[in-house]
Amino acid sequence: MSWKSRILQPDTAVEQMKQKAALRALEEVRDGMKLGLGTGSTARYFVDGLGAQVAEGLNVVCVPTSEATRAQAEGLGIALASLDELQRLDLTVDGADELDAQLRLVKGGGGALLREKIVAAASDKMIVIADDTKLVDRLGAFDLPVEVNIFSHGATAAAIGVALAATGNAGDMVLRLSSSDSPFITDGGHYIYDCALGTINDVEALAQALLNVPGVVEHGLFLGYATAAVLAGTVGLQEMGQL
Repeated sequence: MSWKSRILQPDTAVEQMKQKAALRALEEVRDGMKLGLGTGSTARYFVDGLGAQVAEGLNVVCVPTSEATRAQAEGLGIALASLDELQRLDLTVDGADELDAQLRLVKGGGGALLREKIVAAASDKMIVIADDTKLVDRLGAFDLPVEVNIFSHGATAAAIGVALAATGNAGDMVLRLSSSDSPFITDGGHYIYDCALGTINDVEALAQALLNVPGVVEHGLFLGYATAAVLAGTVGLQEMGQL
């Protein structure tokens, strides 16, 4: 039985697009690699395909970026290790909420941005997989997530607002809630504020300004991490960067 017969069968055009991007990235995986496994609706297709290949004998060891991805990978028999054990990774494959022509990303819609960024920073290569609607001329239409320590998070949010305004990025900011209307808590035990900016001015300046705010753990701007992207559209795949 071919490994392709083991994988998920998406039932909508958008999901089929996401899977095509994921399977193209999977072609870059080699036996013996150390991989970072992303989180989200597109990344799960990569993990699913990887699991099918592992079932046929592919030898890899992986670091998941969330507890949800960990559970999926364990269920598929994918060997896992901690980043402390592996130190460096050959490749991370993950999704994005937005990306631009410079392969700058907005991530964190799924709430895993801190672990995603730690894993991406430890990777020699990072391939972004997404449907082509995620490619934008300017970042910012997707709300920018900012992960904060729970302690005095309201004061931290006020300081974030000052940092946004100082970099020309004023906009509404709300505490992310869970489905039960209580504050969403990340795998790391933090809160997330989502910043509706419309368009981000001076991406690099904003990224640094946010990190200068005491109480900010991390933000969803991923700058300099992605080395390539595979975007799936109705007319086929678009590849960016160096796969």
